[in-house]
Amino acid sequence: MEIFELAAELGRKLKEDERLVRLEQAHRAYEADEDVNRLSMEYAVQQQAIQNEAAKEDRDDAAIEQIQARVEELYNEITGLAVYKELEEAQEAVNALMEAVNNTISTQISGEEPGGCTHDCSTCGGCH
Repeated sequence: MEIFELAAELGRKLKEDERLVRLEQAHRAYEADEDVNRLSMEYAVQQQAIQNEAAKEDRDDAAIEQIQARVEELYNEITGLAVYKELEEAQEAVNALMEAVNNTISTQISGEEPGGCTHDCSTCGGCH
């Protein structure tokens, strides 16, 4: 089997993994969430308002600060939503999976465990 065929098969297997399925479901739920859409729309409008005000010759720094405070509130509201937290957790699980897969491939190529001794003391944090 060719390398790219193996990679395609790995991709298909990964797509079936519960962590990637969870991520896809979390992503769909996030995009469909009314609160996310409403808050994201206002967030974008407020960001544009900051840019518009900052571009003015006689810009109002107090207005910019007020708008920036609202942007921060919106960000905190979005990141506090359950659908956001689920998406973030699902993404972290997929990132960990992909790192483990990459480490497994690297180990097969190099013959050394990731984080193992490289026999180059300049890269070392000390022997254990």
